[in-house]
Amino acid sequence: MTEQNPKADPDAREGISGQASGEASGSGNRRDVRRLAMQVLYQMDVTGLRDRQAIIDGLDDNFDNARVREEGTDLAQAAWAQHAEADGKIAELAPEWPTHRQPPVDRAILRLAYHEIVTGHAPVKVAINEAIELAKNYASEQSPAFVNGVLDKFAKTIDPADETGDIPGDIPGDTPAEADSADEQAWLDDAKSGESA
Repeated sequence: MTEQNPKADPDAREGISGQASGEASGSGNRRDVRRLAMQVLYQMDVTGLRDRQAIIDGLDDNFDNARVREEGTDLAQAAWAQHAEADGKIAELAPEWPTHRQPPVDRAILRLAYHEIVTGHAPVKVAINEAIELAKNYASEQSPAFVNGVLDKFAKTIDPADETGDIPGDIPGDTPAEADSADEQAWLDDAKSGESA
C-alpha cells in the first residue's frame, strides 16, 4: 500500500500507523492514541468542546477503534488540564512565538509533548521524536523544526534523573517505574512499526 500525504488528501489518507482509514484494529498502538490525542487537543482548543463523551461520540469510529478513541481522548484531556502550564513554559522557551501566535496544530503538538514529558507518559526522546513526526504529517512545512527546537530547549531544562517524569502516566502500563530501557525500546519498536507499514 502506498503511503499518501495526509495533508494532500485527508479522505484517502493512511493513519500514522500505516493503517488505512477504513480499517480498525482490535487495539491501537501508542502512535494511534497520540495522533488522536493531538487531534482532540486541536478540537478542544478551537471549538471549546471539553465533555469527554461528546468528544468520543464525535470521533470517526470507522477510523479508530473504541480503545484508541477512549485512550486518545483521555490523553488529550490530561494534556489539556496542563495547557496553561505548558503554554507558560513554551512562551519562556520561544518568547517570539507565544501560543497565541502559533498555529493551533503546533499548539496541540507542543501541549501533548509537554504533558507526555512531565508526566513520564513517554520517555523524553520518544515524546520529542513523536511530536516531530506529528508535525511532519499534520502541520506546516516549518512546524517540525519549530517543534524540535522548542522541545529540545525544554529537554535541556529537565534534570536527567527525572527524564521519565515522576507522575504516573495516563494509560495503564505507562508508569515511570516501567520506563526503563526495555520500556523505551518498546516505545521505539511501536513507533517504528508505524513507519514500516
